[in-house]
Amino acid sequence: MDDFELILQNGINFGKGGERPSQDGKVKTKAKKKKYITGAHGSGSAMQKAKYRKERANRKHR
Repeated sequence: MDDFELILQNGINFGKGGERPSQDGKVKTKAKKKKYITGAHGSGSAMQKAKYRKERANRKHR
């Protein structure tokens, strides 16, 4: 019954649960590394994606 009384007094908080690890500027996935973004590591799909990214970036410079 102690938990029930605590809920009655304070209510239920559905906010953030606990502390989140801070982002230290570290890259968590390979997809965000420069070699993968530019397609320099040799993967065909990455080179294709890099081509699309380059085209998209250059659209506003025409």
